[in-house]
Amino acid sequence: MYFKQFLHDSTGCSSYFIASRDSREAAVVDPQIDIQPYAELAADRGYRITHVIDTHLHADHLSGNRALASATGAELCLHESAAAAFPFTALRDSSEVNIGQLILRVMHTPGHRPEALSLVVINPPRSDSPSMALSGDTLFVGDVGRPDFGGREGAIEQYRSTRRLLELEDWVEVFPAHFEGSCGKRMCGRPSSTIGFERRFNPMLQLSMDEFVEMAAEVPPRPLNMTSILEANRGALQYRWPTAYARDSVSTITVSDAASWLEQNDGAIIDVREPAEFARGHVPRAMSLPQADLSSRLQDVPARPLLVVCETGRRSLGAAAFLVATGFQAVSLDGGTRGWVDAGLPVAADPVGQTR
Repeated sequence: MYFKQFLHDSTGCSSYFIASRDSREAAVVDPQIDIQPYAELAADRGYRITHVIDTHLHADHLSGNRALASATGAELCLHESAAAAFPFTALRDSSEVNIGQLILRVMHTPGHRPEALSLVVINPPRSDSPSMALSGDTLFVGDVGRPDFGGREGAIEQYRSTRRLLELEDWVEVFPAHFEGSCGKRMCGRPSSTIGFERRFNPMLQLSMDEFVEMAAEVPPRPLNMTSILEANRGALQYRWPTAYARDSVSTITVSDAASWLEQNDGAIIDVREPAEFARGHVPRAMSLPQADLSSRLQDVPARPLLVVCETGRRSLGAAAFLVATGFQAVSLDGGTRGWVDAGLPVAADPVGQTR
């Protein structure tokens, strides 16, 4: 067996290349939109990509599943419940994908998404027991995938799915689809773990179902451009926005300089937090435009220099970088709304907000 983990620092995601050294067949799991690294690896090592599998319909980055399948003639696979608008091979719980002598056994693990699955890897010449689990966004290192998109029922499903993974032996290695990012609040930056280590030390796996559901109600912010990314990954629309933008290229404005910058530039204020955060208090004259909806609401963005605001300044950096890449002039408020409040400046609490 040949196995390679790709770590994508720009998205905090992982993808996987798993191949049979005997048959030279390979599968790519959770490919990113840039498919060149997988194609180059296959060419360099003499493998033929026969299967492309997404563990779920991703909402925080664009998938390369269709592009890679088209370029290689590979079979594109998703769980049978995936609401995709393009043809795919439907995988079911306990079904198996054969890559030469290797077996990728499907485990339906809904919760983060209804169609979420994990892949249990078995290499029979070595052992009939599983050696690895590609856990998607179900089980992370030190955390679990956010289940809040499905409400209480999603949280219950996620609890059951993680417990099902815990039925695997302690030695089984865990390779998740994320090592950082917005899909989990407490995940460790390590890119892999084992079932045994997570069973003992993952705090989310120590909770009862009621405690787990209560924790799931603490909703983290939705990822940047989530609305349109999910629709693009479903095949419901074509993506037409930049996918590469650097946060470190964006200028920041201090709270003390914000008023003069706005006046000198006839600037507008965009608050990219969630609506509930915005309603609790925001910079006066700010417009509520959650980062999750940015690419789908570009027509609503004022054609003026933009001061982008969030809670602490982290989300606004990414949002401002995206806006700059799409042609807007944008800077980020250093310290965010929290810094604004700490400076004793006034806040507004209207539920929608508008830019004047």
